[in-house]
Amino acid sequence: MKGPLFYSKILLFGEYGIIKDSKGLSIPYNFYKGALKISDDLSEKNQQSNKNLSRFANHLEELSKGSDFPNFDITSLKKDIEAGMYFDSSIPQGYGVGSSGALVAAIYDKYALEKITVLENLTREKLLELKSIFGRMESFFHGKSSGLDPLNSYLSLPILINSKEDIEPAGIPSQKQSGNGAVFLIDSGIVGETAPMVNIFMENMKQEGFRKMLKDKFVKYTDMCVEDFLSGDVKGLFGNVKHLSKVVLDNFKPMIPAQFHDLWKKGLDTGDYYLKLCGSGGGGYILGFTEDLEKAEKSLKDYKLEVVYNF
Repeated sequence: MKGPLFYSKILLFGEYGIIKDSKGLSIPYNFYKGALKISDDLSEKNQQSNKNLSRFANHLEELSKGSDFPNFDITSLKKDIEAGMYFDSSIPQGYGVGSSGALVAAIYDKYALEKITVLENLTREKLLELKSIFGRMESFFHGKSSGLDPLNSYLSLPILINSKEDIEPAGIPSQKQSGNGAVFLIDSGIVGETAPMVNIFMENMKQEGFRKMLKDKFVKYTDMCVEDFLSGDVKGLFGNVKHLSKVVLDNFKPMIPAQFHDLWKKGLDTGDYYLKLCGSGGGGYILGFTEDLEKAEKSLKDYKLEVVYNF
């Protein structure tokens, strides 16, 4: 047995801000992917995945007892796990690209009994319902989940977050293969953990000054970046990404691995590139934006840049 592929995702804009109702924009990233498979000869890594699935099945069984949660074929799921099912995935864990989201999407796709499918008319209500189901499923991995990562992976569509209660599939400008500008990823070489980073953020939220900065600067520039990106206003986008990058460096230092503080500032000083968090930070990938990829590659010659999108 081999199930359909589910892809990783990148939250281009909105990390932390969407907790406070900023806009957000999440896009599928097809470079990494995963699928459910069954084998009677499991490697050590796949044995670990099989054990995780077994615990996840118990979590789903508990959720299914509630009247407001869809029915899953738990019997088949457990039978397949016993037969050696695992999630065969190239998506790195702890990198902010949605490894657990792809797994949640794959399980929902195969075992939910009255599932909402990609083929039907995806009304706002259906999207919110899916997001809520996925959030509760993914909470097994993160303690608390918005459900956005699995939603992105399941639909394989860019998703625009207008607010917590208002999400829609987004049309993003098509890539210019010959363009000089790019969005790219840098591997920090450190595995990031979501929960500690979110805890730091929530502690900071208790301070009035931090809340004010979030509303007046972070959310403001995030919203403008989303609007510029969707409308194809590249000049406006880079101006706002620069502002956003500076706000993050000034106010989210614990989320930026220490060895990247100078690199972050160098981008702001030279204008060769601008960096921002990819997901909750603390490690994993760092997102970069540049108007001139060659310049950015020279400036960041010690790092391998993975291009996600061309302008």
